Amino acid sequence: MKRAEFVIIGAGPAGLRAAKSLLDAGAKVLIIDRSDLLGGQLTKQTHMFFGSEKQHASKRGIDILKLMVDAIIEHENLEIITNATVVGLYKDFVIGYVKADVYYKIQADSIILATGASEKAIPFENNDLPGVYAAGAVQTLMNVYGVKPGEKVLMVGSGNIGLIVAYQLMQAGVEVVKLIEAASHIGGYLVHASKIKRLGVDICTNMSVKRALGKDHVEAVEIWKLDAQWKGIEGTEETLEVDTICMAVGLAPLTELLQQLGAEVKYVRELGGNVPVINQQFKTSIDGVYACGDVAGIEEASSAMMAGEIAGIEAALSRGYDVENAANRLNELREDLSNLRNGPHGEKIRAGLAKLGVL
Repeated sequence: MKRAEFVIIGAGPAGLRAAKSLLDAGAKVLIIDRSDLLGGQLTKQTHMFFGSEKQHASKRGIDILKLMVDAIIEHENLEIITNATVVGLYKDFVIGYVKADVYYKIQADSIILATGASEKAIPFENNDLPGVYAAGAVQTLMNVYGVKPGEKVLMVGSGNIGLIVAYQLMQAGVEVVKLIEAASHIGGYLVHASKIKRLGVDICTNMSVKRALGKDHVEAVEIWKLDAQWKGIEGTEETLEVDTICMAVGLAPLTELLQQLGAEVKYVRELGGNVPVINQQFKTSIDGVYACGDVAGIEEASSAMMAGEIAGIEAALSRGYDVENAANRLNELREDLSNLRNGPHGEKIRAGLAKLGVL
C-alpha cells in the first residue's frame, strides 16, 4: 500500500493554502481532489474579493487561484491526484479513492480535510425539470465552460452567491426576470444587491417558488408570498415566463468522510449543518486529523484560505517540523480571521463558533 506523510483531501482555497504551509516547512504533501481542475470554487469566481490586501482583496477569484497554484505546483515534495473521489476514510488513516473506475488505497500519517460543501435545494413541484439549477452549476457552465444556462432566469436566494451569480448572468447577456428571497431581508452584502437593482432587477423578500411549469423543460415558474411561518399564501401566486430557475439557497458542509472516520460532529445551524468539533488549531477530535474551509463551517473563501494556512502550520508543528516565525504567523492569521468575522455579516459565524467553543 502506498504511504504518504500528509494527505490533503480537497484542492480548494483551504486545501491549497494548507499545502503551501506544509511544503514551506519541508513536509511531503499529497493532494487528492475529485475535479480535473485545482481550486474548488475559485475556478468559477470571476468577481473581485473583499477583505485585506494580504488575502488578495480587489483580485478576482480565478486570479487568486493562479497565484496559489503557481506557488506550489512545481514543488518537489508535492504530489497531486485529480479526478479522484475519496470514498473511504478509516480509523487506521487508510484513505480509499476511486480514479478511472479503479480503487486505490493510501496510508497517511496526518490528514487535512478540506472537502468544502454541497449546495442545498428547496422542494417544489417539478423541481427535477431540466432548467432547474443550483447556483454553482450555473457558475460552472458560464465561467468555466462559457455556456449560458438559459435566456430568462428566476434567481432564488439573496445571499452573496445569489447576488453575484445574478450579476454574472446579466454580464453574460441573460435576463434575470426577478430575484426572490424567502427571508424578510436580503442576506448578502448590500453593495452586491444595489448593483443588480440598479440594472433593473426586482428583489422580492418573503417569497418562494410554488412550482415549475413545463413538460420537458422549464417554461415558466409560479411563485408565491410566504407567511411568518414560511408557508405559501394561497391567492398570492404570480407566474413568470422563464426557462431557468437558479437556486442559491445555502451550502451544507461535506462531513461524511469525517463521520466515517469517527470524528466528533455537531449540528450547528449557523455554520450550515453538521460540522466537525474542532479547536483553534483546526484539529478534530481525532489526533492527526484537521478540518478547514467550508467543511468546518460555511464562510467566505478568504476565511477558508486563512483557516487552511493555520491548519497547515499546526499540522507541520505537530509532527516536529520547524516552521519559520510560527508563533507570530499564527497570531497574525488568527487576528486577521477574527477581523474578517467582525461586523453584522459575521454575527452568524461567531454564534456558530461559540457553540463549538472555538471563540
